[in-house]
Amino acid sequence: MVRAWYMDGSMADQRCPHQTDPLIPVGLDQLQHIGVLYWKLDADNYKTDDKLATIRSDRGYSYEDIIEITPEKLPNYEQKIKTFYEEHLHLDEEIRYILAGSGYFDVRDTDDKWIRIEMEKGDMIVLPAGIYHRFTLDEKNYIKAMRLFVGEPVWTPYNRPADEKEARKEYLKTLAA
Repeated sequence: MVRAWYMDGSMADQRCPHQTDPLIPVGLDQLQHIGVLYWKLDADNYKTDDKLATIRSDRGYSYEDIIEITPEKLPNYEQKIKTFYEEHLHLDEEIRYILAGSGYFDVRDTDDKWIRIEMEKGDMIVLPAGIYHRFTLDEKNYIKAMRLFVGEPVWTPYNRPADEKEARKEYLKTLAA
């Protein structure tokens, strides 16, 4: 099951857990309230997983690719990790399915506080268009993830502030409803 918590304000390495003391956990219902969707899937059999196929069909995910993020496989690794960790939003959903390794997605709650979502093998997450977020690996420095898209892949980050973007305005409307 997904583990999530409110982050501390520490300036320690972004790859550390950044848990408050005492820990302030965040439940799946709180994540759903801000539009984050989550599934636990069988990463060892992702090519034949009926549950994944159903999610893809229901949500219109027609394109996929697989990315490995590790110092040995990603050119300009340190720079890329810093780029992924810049707070941003996208005009479309961000869908990630972890096939191996681990990392963190950080998302903003309705009070603009950071929630850290721990992602491990088998975790699939959908971040809604317009949500401010960022990504980092954990201290193991390795993740292999499937990226899913509706149609051709578009992965354009809009760094904060990007409140003028229609996706952000629409996202905020869903929170107010």
